[in-house]
Amino acid sequence: MATEVKVPTLGESVTEASIGELLKNVGDAVAVDEPIVSLETDKVAVEAPSPVAGVITEFKVEVGDTVEVGAVLAVIEEGGAPAAKGEEAGRAAEQREEGKEERAEASAPAASSDASQTLSPAVRRAVLEHGVDPSTIKGTGKDGRLTKEDVIAAAKAKKDGGTIADAAPAQAATPSAPAGERREERVKMTRMRQTIAKRLKGAQDNAALLTTFNDVDMSAVIEARTKYKDTFAKKHDIRLGFMGFFAKAACLALKDVPAVNAYIEGDEIVYHDYVDISVAVSAPNGLVVPVIRDAQDKGFARIEKDIADFGKRAKEGTLTMEDMKGGTFTISNGGVFGSLISTPIINPPQSAVLGLHRIEDRPVVVDGEIVIRPMMYIALSYDHRLIDGREAVTALKIIKEAIEDPTRMLIDL
Repeated sequence: MATEVKVPTLGESVTEASIGELLKNVGDAVAVDEPIVSLETDKVAVEAPSPVAGVITEFKVEVGDTVEVGAVLAVIEEGGAPAAKGEEAGRAAEQREEGKEERAEASAPAASSDASQTLSPAVRRAVLEHGVDPSTIKGTGKDGRLTKEDVIAAAKAKKDGGTIADAAPAQAATPSAPAGERREERVKMTRMRQTIAKRLKGAQDNAALLTTFNDVDMSAVIEARTKYKDTFAKKHDIRLGFMGFFAKAACLALKDVPAVNAYIEGDEIVYHDYVDISVAVSAPNGLVVPVIRDAQDKGFARIEKDIADFGKRAKEGTLTMEDMKGGTFTISNGGVFGSLISTPIINPPQSAVLGLHRIEDRPVVVDGEIVIRPMMYIALSYDHRLIDGREAVTALKIIKEAIEDPTRMLIDL
């Protein structure tokens, strides 16, 4: 009996997706719930699983196609024998390989890129399965990009005691471009990148954006982390990071200055008696903002566990639409990439975002003397239609004071 595989429900208000990758060939046997197609939505990458066990007889889509919820992706013969390698199967397999190549070219990284490089779903899955570091692998795809075969070869070389650098198949190497040749490449924007672009431009067009800055002496937080990190990790099985401190400090500020935790809806202002903090996380296909819900009621350990889980699932591409739904305030940490100072853009419909930056030793004056202290610039971008300058400066000052004297977070000052 033939069974159709359809685009699953993608989440509230999401009606369509793009075909990111065909994970199987025509003629392949599949098990129940085994993923066969990778889909890209505005916010996350999801996989369409097979509803039955059987053999794929036909794909109705190709890589790059736009499909709506309920559209047919493939046909599976339930319990059938492997398809004959006839003309149709061969053509479908060839289309899949072409789609894989296009996908790899659009999403896979150059070998010289850093650890935040973009990987296609197939490459990312292979990296996780084989436990290899993609930044150490020499890619054989176009412009040195990684392919699934590169990862498998690197894993085999590692297992056999060889070096990853020598693992790439020689026959797949990309010839060097002639000296002095100028080249261009056109790659279609992913659906997620298109949405990011529209939302950020929309924030600039629709909000009256302004940013206020301050600097923070991180000595007290660093001292607390150094003193309690081992005990904290042993008790809670999670590392004590900086984000927990800033999340709790933000909760204090948003409680005292509720406009920073509100947003405009039509001609009304919506205030919240809770704090749902969107945390900007770098994912393979772009920046995503999963939400720590009811942060005002959570302790450091729970917040740190939520952040660690979001980071892990963002790299794996397993965040869900529900993880990113809502949010009343955003924290973005550009410091992990080395940023000294920036003006972050708000995440609509929110009205404010806190930007964190790198910590560096700087000379400051304390009690009339010049001393060296670990300092961080912090920035609060806000919608001036709703938040006055006084309120924004006050909120940022509360965050600064809480970080410089963490005891304030314990006694609600």
